[in-house]
Amino acid sequence: VDGRFVPISRARVAIEDRGYQFADGVYEVIKALDGEPRDLDRHLVRLERSLGELRIPPPMSMRALALVIREALARNPLRKAIVYLQVTRGVAPRNHLFPSRVRPSLVITVRRAPFPTDRERAEGVAVLSLPDQRWGRCDIKSISLLANLLAKQQAAEAGCREAWLVDREGRVTEGSASNAYIVDGEGRLVTHPLGPRILGGITRSVVLELAREAGIEVEERPFTLEEAKRAREAFLTSTTSLLLPVTRIDEQVVANGAPGSITRRLARLYAERVGIEEAAAGL
Repeated sequence: VDGRFVPISRARVAIEDRGYQFADGVYEVIKALDGEPRDLDRHLVRLERSLGELRIPPPMSMRALALVIREALARNPLRKAIVYLQVTRGVAPRNHLFPSRVRPSLVITVRRAPFPTDRERAEGVAVLSLPDQRWGRCDIKSISLLANLLAKQQAAEAGCREAWLVDREGRVTEGSASNAYIVDGEGRLVTHPLGPRILGGITRSVVLELAREAGIEVEERPFTLEEAKRAREAFLTSTTSLLLPVTRIDEQVVANGAPGSITRRLARLYAERVGIEEAAAGL
């Protein structure tokens, strides 16, 4: 916390931190295996971009931040870990305007990774479609996540693993905490293009690279909810969910209700790429 390593039970942030008062900050979630953060460079590039979009100066150079992340992992020797990194604009008296002199606040925590269960990977999961009520800059990884939380909670109460968010034109943008994909009737992998409506997921970028390298045709375009329900396959990705088959959307079973061949293939390729064998367990 702001340059000091402390047990989480003793960690403190100021009441007037703008992250607490205004959700004025950004974050990253990075998976690590045996103390080695995966895709760290990609995460830091995205962090730097998010900070720039909000006009928050980095608390230190990205190279120095990478060293701090590795030190945090060394102090928390977990085989499978998740690093949560948050940068806020800093501590200042409450005012909607940016303070003229303020130092950004940095918090990094390390916890055991909550990866999906073997059953979820083998059988797939259900998602609930809900209206996308988020703000118009979903490409910024902002700590302001209230609309995401409401959607995730509603999905959980309906017995679903995730919510797929649908815009006013009936198109799926992404999940409340993941990117969304389908495989259409021609075997093409389809996912929403980058832009203000979705977060450019790190796992998304890796999976699309793997798909293209494997000769799978990729289309980055919006797809409708009805198209998703008619799809040959569907899946989601995120740092913590890895690559997870989707076998039911609302009350509609996807195809035959089992993870499809392209989903299974990409899960295996992704598991090899990141060195986490559980990413393809059961597939």
